[in-house]
Amino acid sequence: MSEIPARAEGVSEIPMRAEGVTDIPAHTLPNVSEIPYTVRRSARARRVRVNVHGLADPRSVGVEVVLPTRAPERAAAAAVSEMRPWIERRLSDVQEVRARIAERAGTLPYLGAALELVPQPGRTRVHRAGERLLVPAGDPRPALERFYRRAARVEIAPRLDRATTLAGSSYRDLSIRAQRTRWASCSAGGRMSFNWRLLLAPERVLDYVIWHEVCHLEILDHSPRFWALVERHWPDYREDRDWLRRNGATLVI
Repeated sequence: MSEIPARAEGVSEIPMRAEGVTDIPAHTLPNVSEIPYTVRRSARARRVRVNVHGLADPRSVGVEVVLPTRAPERAAAAAVSEMRPWIERRLSDVQEVRARIAERAGTLPYLGAALELVPQPGRTRVHRAGERLLVPAGDPRPALERFYRRAARVEIAPRLDRATTLAGSSYRDLSIRAQRTRWASCSAGGRMSFNWRLLLAPERVLDYVIWHEVCHLEILDHSPRFWALVERHWPDYREDRDWLRRNGATLVI
């Protein structure tokens, strides 16, 4: 997780390490000796930009070059050549993430627990039975996302209520979302939003993110004063923040 100021005035957010979706087939990683890429023209682009996709969704990997409308086509090849070491590092990161996700085949994490996936023909809704998740046969991911979204509200709401009570603050409302680039956010008006994928992280990482946002109810920036407040409420926040930075890309189903 990278802690940076919000992109919108009056809103503070926790960003994810995430990129968009690519048009390059995802069944294999590109050979870094011959890096394939797609080109996208953008009227809003003021300079050539190279995106490496795959950390947000390891199933979809590729390199995209965004060109301003009037830039010559050869500018894309020049950018890929110039950025080659960085592109190779990013593709290597994606490969590592894929390997780590593959290691948990047949299970999914849930606040630090490993839940076994048990496919059942005819089932349409995910049901938790102890340390097992009963899931639809075939591709269970849509049903799993619905399950985690429901569970996220159940897990987060009481923790958020408890934290705001301890902090002597209050929030306006809570939403559970599937942001591609943010773990959580807090608006100036007290609207709290959390990404359901946080349930794939250890329990204390979720608690850290909740306290991070609760502190934003008092200080809506990432100044030293803000981090001092976070440390007062969550003394080991650096450990959990670093865990999310290192492992956030693996929090997918």
